Amino acid sequence: MQNAPKRLRVAICGAGIGGLTLALSLSRYHDIEMLGVEEDLLKTTENKPVQGPVPSFNWRKSDQQAGFTFTTLVTNGTLITLHRPDFQGVLLKRLPKSCRVNCSKRLRTYTQRESGLTELVFEDGSRTFCDVLVGADGLKSATRRALLTERANWMQARGRWQDAADIASCIDPVWCGTIAYRALIPAERLRAVAPGHPVLTTPTQYLGKGGYILGYPISHGRMINFVAFVCRHDLENTKFDGPWVGASDRSQFAGLFAHWEPEVQALVHCVDKTLRWAIHTTKPLRSFVSGHTVLIGDAAHAMEPHQGSGAGQAIEDACILATVLGHPRTTRENIPRALRIFDEIRRPATAGVVEGSRMNGRYFSFEIEGVDFDRYTGAQLWDQLQKLKSTVVKKWEWTWNSSIDDSIQDTLRRLEGPEF
Repeated sequence: MQNAPKRLRVAICGAGIGGLTLALSLSRYHDIEMLGVEEDLLKTTENKPVQGPVPSFNWRKSDQQAGFTFTTLVTNGTLITLHRPDFQGVLLKRLPKSCRVNCSKRLRTYTQRESGLTELVFEDGSRTFCDVLVGADGLKSATRRALLTERANWMQARGRWQDAADIASCIDPVWCGTIAYRALIPAERLRAVAPGHPVLTTPTQYLGKGGYILGYPISHGRMINFVAFVCRHDLENTKFDGPWVGASDRSQFAGLFAHWEPEVQALVHCVDKTLRWAIHTTKPLRSFVSGHTVLIGDAAHAMEPHQGSGAGQAIEDACILATVLGHPRTTRENIPRALRIFDEIRRPATAGVVEGSRMNGRYFSFEIEGVDFDRYTGAQLWDQLQKLKSTVVKKWEWTWNSSIDDSIQDTLRRLEGPEF
């Protein structure tokens, strides 16, 4: 995908949420904070924005016959649940003609020339040039591979062998030890099995030892988004044996949840085919930037999904990068300096979210050092669950207590300061 503004030619490799948001943000730079998509997005969901404290997810201890809700997550503002294809469809519909979309293109590599232009080479043999290359091409990013290979080669040329090895180790994603089984359940099917089941109206997380299940309504309540996580945290950073993504069925995960409460059994019973997803992440990068090339979204910081923040962080990346690239003081001559501002602002911010998402996976599957929930009953169990709730909420409340506004203002101050 290429965006062709008057000053800079920006090539965006990848048309996921991050890439599309960046293209739309660049096309509307002068009103970047108001992309004009809220109304269309709200048409795809029954959730309506409400300010102030709003109940969102119910959290239940479910790895027993008599499960129970031990807390309800209260957020500052409504939790809006969206189907990813609906989200992408809204963004695509809003893209102006100034954004030229090239489908069925896969980047092979790129070369940064001394002139400042970057040459892109695609798998079909075609080539093109740009002033800035944005790698928004996801977990298996070809842009990240080319960027880190280039950087590792630079280190080798300078005799910095350990630095080269460390950089090269970040090229390929790593397995986090968790497998997610995803499915869409027609609401009518669940209603027939379990009339009045909570997830028909209320987002719910069913927690227990070794995994958890997430369910909530989408597409105006017609479908239930279902995810079962099977967690082996002891296998973190090992190599996953087999395809990372593939078709599966409930027999692959039902065993873990066989002794869980009836609400869980009803959900599992309604699942037929699933998409099995071995969750991989990226190792922390020293930088998201190299010359005129920059990584955003999963290409830069793929994270575990246990905080629901991956897409949101890609959107924030896109908004900050659009602020940088669209600013009047950013020119072809100072692109590397401008991209360093993006890197200095976004990399520390995303690192905290990555770690928070990682830890949530452990909390939701009751993998907490020094705590064995099977040993507790009655008031002691309740106390431990409330401690768990407090820990998770404390690590999650940034999502509703902060906004991107401060980061945008910081970006503008740096771009407009005397040192730029």
